[in-house]
Amino acid sequence: MHSQNIHSKIFIENRKRFISKMEKNSIAIFNSNDEIPTNGDALYPFKQNSDLYWLTGIRQEDTMLILFPDNPDKKYREVLVLVRPNELKEKWDGKRHRAHEATALSGIQTIVWLDVLDGLLQPMIHLADTIYLNTNENDRKANLLAVRDYRYAEEMKARYPLHQYKRSARIMRDLRAIKSAEEVKVIQQAIDITEKTYRRLLKFIKPGVWEHQIEAEIYHEFMMNRSAGPAYGSIIASGDRARTLHYVANNQECKSGELVLMDFGAEYGGYCADLTRTVPVNGKFTKRQKEVYNACLHLHDYAKSLLKPGMTIVKYHDMVGDEATKTFLKIGLISKQDVKNESPDNRAYRKYLYHGISHHLGIDVHDLGTKTEPIRAGMVFTVEPGIYIEEEKMGVRIENNIWITANGNKDLFKNIPIKAEEIEQLMKG
Repeated sequence: MHSQNIHSKIFIENRKRFISKMEKNSIAIFNSNDEIPTNGDALYPFKQNSDLYWLTGIRQEDTMLILFPDNPDKKYREVLVLVRPNELKEKWDGKRHRAHEATALSGIQTIVWLDVLDGLLQPMIHLADTIYLNTNENDRKANLLAVRDYRYAEEMKARYPLHQYKRSARIMRDLRAIKSAEEVKVIQQAIDITEKTYRRLLKFIKPGVWEHQIEAEIYHEFMMNRSAGPAYGSIIASGDRARTLHYVANNQECKSGELVLMDFGAEYGGYCADLTRTVPVNGKFTKRQKEVYNACLHLHDYAKSLLKPGMTIVKYHDMVGDEATKTFLKIGLISKQDVKNESPDNRAYRKYLYHGISHHLGIDVHDLGTKTEPIRAGMVFTVEPGIYIEEEKMGVRIENNIWITANGNKDLFKNIPIKAEEIEQLMKG
């Protein structure tokens, strides 16, 4: 990875938080993700299991974490399991962590090689009453592939059928949703890189530029600033393509008179930024484009004002929907008759704003966190209302990242230009 290693105290504190939620005399086991083949002998780029990374800071494949806080042998209360460095493999695939390097990254003192794990783990399992195993319980997950966590759970239940099993995911969802100040510092670094990139783009975009060229500028600036790369597939959607929420073809020319919607963010230190800005290709909003843009910015600011501890996401979205209704009436998108005829499940504003306003952000772009419980201090959310007008072949979305604290919101993108006049001035300059 290109980014500098972040301090191990983040992961030490994260493990303490998890251990404090474990039942007495229990053991928790976390696995790395699989290496996934593409075709032939090639592999997809490896991406570490987010929960394992949150607990250890280790991004290497074939890694495990064992937590057994009540182990009579204090040495084995925290165990990091790594693949043993192999000289021949390293000639092909590169260096693997040595024990001292893994300790420096994770703060874990006891490092065990994977090829001797069985002889160590079985006596530990026999001492424990409860086994915590991990699963991917992100509500947005749609992948039915039997990944390592699920295969490992089946193996453990077959091998130790009389133990009590619990889900680590229930604990991880609550813990990962609350970011420590140290975690937010890392997110801010990802955001700062994203800001530099956005400012670069405002000088680069002009009629005749292609979407993929804008994407190339993003990737260049990210890598030059030691980002690991994009936190997700960058969306560069000019003209009518901006109405497609997850447009990633990025293969069309940006033309004068169009807007270009750019949804991108850097990854740094394992954490993500998530920015959306919509700018005029020729550097100047038309009167109608500015009217729609300012309406979206109004919704953005209104939504930010609502995000406070105690607010529920359901109520939050309902209130933003009410404000969107008023706003869309003002700019002529819907009529009073449309509002009169709407139903709770099919509100009139939904024709022009057909996605949610916010999601949790952290190690994953769509990070873990509840939708049903009240917002709590420490959470980080995106705020990203949009207006998508088929009749006018126009899409506008504006997105910042907000840290909720007991003393009010902190807009982590506060330094990034957002007003139409600011954008025009920077594009002119």
